[in-house]
Amino acid sequence: MSTVTSLRSAKETEADEWQLRVDLAAAFRLAVEMNWHEAVANHFSLAVSPDGKKFLMNPRWMHFARIKASDLLLLDADDEATMSRPDAPDASAWCIHGHLHGALSQARCILHVHPPYATAIATLADPDLPPIEQNTARYYRRLAIDREFGGVADNEEEGRRLVRMIGNKKHAMLGNHGVLVIGNTVAEAFDDLYYLERACQTLVLAYSTGQKLKVLSPEIAEATARSWEDYKDAAFSHFEQLKQILDAKDPSYKD
Repeated sequence: MSTVTSLRSAKETEADEWQLRVDLAAAFRLAVEMNWHEAVANHFSLAVSPDGKKFLMNPRWMHFARIKASDLLLLDADDEATMSRPDAPDASAWCIHGHLHGALSQARCILHVHPPYATAIATLADPDLPPIEQNTARYYRRLAIDREFGGVADNEEEGRRLVRMIGNKKHAMLGNHGVLVIGNTVAEAFDDLYYLERACQTLVLAYSTGQKLKVLSPEIAEATARSWEDYKDAAFSHFEQLKQILDAKDPSYKD
């Protein structure tokens, strides 16, 4: 490979990583718009290497509303010295995101939050989502359910347990905790998180009536879930539209 080609390749890689930074920063700001944030807690991460082990994540204890593309940490799931860095991430963030990026090939973008309605469902004895309409049916048999909450996730064994619990799924209801969504891109993960919270909102409202739920048949629920896959490109349009709305309010996330 010539020197010119190598330089061009390096510049393209830097440009690609910067766009990933911009998209992830937008997701933090949009989470605030959606009221999914919680003080200076919770974390989003995004792989930048082919094997998924090098990833971007928010700095320790920075509010989602202030995060910019340049603020994001670049971490390596295989780097045992990560927590000794001067800018070490939050221990719970490293436990969850470090283990998932290091072990799960599908873990490109990981969004973990405690949004109001999904967290309310996570506190129920049965935190699964019965398919009662299109949004809840989107997650039919596609949601990992964690029933073994043991406190703040900040140790090696808990990280390994979460890897085993999620397996090949891309959505997880963390019982007594919150939710976690995995996607190939920020746009896809954000869209999934958006609809998961909407599904939980609908379920909370339906439960609040005290009436019996009309649950879809397994056949219709599965067919509906598969139909969502035909509209997966809508996630990119959704995210682009949201970024345009964000740009009109405050484009500083791109800095």
